Amino acid sequence: MTRIQDIRREYRQGELRREDLHPDPFIQFDQWLKTVIDTGIPDPTAMTIATVDTTGQPSQRIVLLKDVSKGGFVFYTNLESRKAQELVANPKISLHFPWHFMERQVKVCGTAHALSLAEVTSYFLSRPRESQLAAWASQQSRPISTRQLLLSKFQEVKQRFADGDVPLPKFWGGFRVIPHEIEFWQGGEHRLHNRFVYSRTASDWQIERLMP
Repeated sequence: MTRIQDIRREYRQGELRREDLHPDPFIQFDQWLKTVIDTGIPDPTAMTIATVDTTGQPSQRIVLLKDVSKGGFVFYTNLESRKAQELVANPKISLHFPWHFMERQVKVCGTAHALSLAEVTSYFLSRPRESQLAAWASQQSRPISTRQLLLSKFQEVKQRFADGDVPLPKFWGGFRVIPHEIEFWQGGEHRLHNRFVYSRTASDWQIERLMP
């Protein structure tokens, strides 16, 4: 049986140099994301988000990135969920894109800001009907005794809105993460990985290479 401590590999897919980086981290991110999407892997926009509760306990979960621009990174969620409630109390957040198969990672540190009703409504109405219904059926992060009970709730909601459009729930919304720091990581041989961090300044972004 292979011991966990013996599982390792070398990272040889590429190198990341300062001259390879775009001065704008959002453009750099977009370039990497497009490369990932073009590979055809499942869930290329999956990201881990980390929040902290009032006791200082961090919590992580995976969600899907739904938009990115110079305004920030956008995701949607039930506003009564654990992550949303933690962000209301403490808007500091970290995002992580684990593109291990390309030996790349991106880490984002910033603050989460609630999206406008217009933005949330526009996205909600673009979702598949089943996803809209699921938003109504699930009290996200709440305990439930069986999966069958959840499926029953879904059927109840399906019947409730059978004759028309599914409206936006008042408890459903989203956040835009405005970063102050974005780090790009490219694996390197002998664990001499390449790390560059963009830090927001008053007028622009500063780029520094970090030790691996």
